[in-house]
Amino acid sequence: MADKILFVDDEPAVLDGYKRTLYREFAVDTAVGGEQGLEAVEARGPFAVVVSDMRMPGMNGVQFLSKVRQVSPNTVRMILSGQSDMDATIAAVNEGNIFRFLTKPCDKEVLGKAVTTGLVQYRLITAEKDLLENTLMGCIKVLTDVLSTVSPEAFGRSMRITRCMRHLVGKFHLSSPWCFEAAAMLSQLGCISLDTELLQAAYLGIPLSQDEQARFNAHPQVAKDLIATIPRLEPIAWMISQQLAKKAPQDVPQASAMPNGDLPLGAKMLTLAVAYDDLKMKGSSHVEALADLRLRKDFDRKLVDALVDMKSEGGTTMELRKVPVSKLSTGMILQQEIRNRLGLLVVGKGQEITHALLMRLDNFAQARLIDNEVMVSVPL
Repeated sequence: MADKILFVDDEPAVLDGYKRTLYREFAVDTAVGGEQGLEAVEARGPFAVVVSDMRMPGMNGVQFLSKVRQVSPNTVRMILSGQSDMDATIAAVNEGNIFRFLTKPCDKEVLGKAVTTGLVQYRLITAEKDLLENTLMGCIKVLTDVLSTVSPEAFGRSMRITRCMRHLVGKFHLSSPWCFEAAAMLSQLGCISLDTELLQAAYLGIPLSQDEQARFNAHPQVAKDLIATIPRLEPIAWMISQQLAKKAPQDVPQASAMPNGDLPLGAKMLTLAVAYDDLKMKGSSHVEALADLRLRKDFDRKLVDALVDMKSEGGTTMELRKVPVSKLSTGMILQQEIRNRLGLLVVGKGQEITHALLMRLDNFAQARLIDNEVMVSVPL
């Protein structure tokens, strides 16, 4: 499907002119005024290029395109401006809100070349974004596979937190959802610095000494220090560092991959997901956990309410079965702890079966270090 172009002007006749002029070359859509333009972006987007008139009643072109930037940051934004609006338009370009401005009147050839350049820019942005996301998510999955081997408890918890985070991101329709999912997946990475007994006690709510509590509370910063050195993962590292914070997020970094406001919201979501999992691990039901969270002043009521319809395993109908290790497959959820013959934990309850975990369990089973059958939830 061809990338779409949106023209916004307060004069319908002008918009009709754009359609007649450019419909053979581009997939042109139009909207009358800034308000209708925003409605079009949200309802019919994404648009590769948005071209707006500068002078419009209620919302001028710079104001409109600034809002477009928040809703659809990858969209290439252009403005049509008269000589009298030149200073304001140049200022907008310098601030980074506008990719290009065109002076009125603008003939067909100049307008067509500008739109073509905008399309090329949009395709470069989206291609880089796709490559970046796929590459980084591949690295993140490798890290989580390592975590599953080093600390099964931490990995199991990170997967539960990820399901919760994924639900919240879907509820609030956040852009760049991979960033928030990555923060959840790596949220427990710092736990590799903790011994197993301390980690199990902390997760189960067993009282810790002052020194033990301080060591556990440091794990988000350990994870941040590990991840922040990876280019483009700095915002994710920051969200992870905030997961145990009791106050509103501080010192929010700039994140070009997402609109302003999404990063602190993501930190609040991660904090909520961690607190929800704490309550669930201590034996609270879903309803009891939400009731407890609503009583805490440090959680946004809208975020807590968004968890009401979250299903335990991401909405998939599951069936409890006892399955031979050789018959396990990805997507199943362990419903028991798996320990070796010495009683040491190999995999924690609630962990989703991954390819790396399949190989590990198969090796243990062949060496007869674990039982040959395990209890799992199987997606139907």
